[in-house]
Amino acid sequence: MHMHTPVRIQARTPQGMRRPTSDRGDVPGWVLVTLMTAGLVSGIWLLADGQLNAILTRALSSVGV
Repeated sequence: MHMHTPVRIQARTPQGMRRPTSDRGDVPGWVLVTLMTAGLVSGIWLLADGQLNAILTRALSSVGV
């Protein structure tokens, strides 16, 4: 019986590109996601401020005596 030596397969990257050495992730990407989320929340808050206040006021008055 003939046994083959296992072949190790590795992903190759182009010569000028290096793989990241840490698992920190894409920091500029996370900053962008955070800023976009804050912008969306602020925009929605500005548009719905009056309606949110009315909902909160009705909810609090229905609970109060």
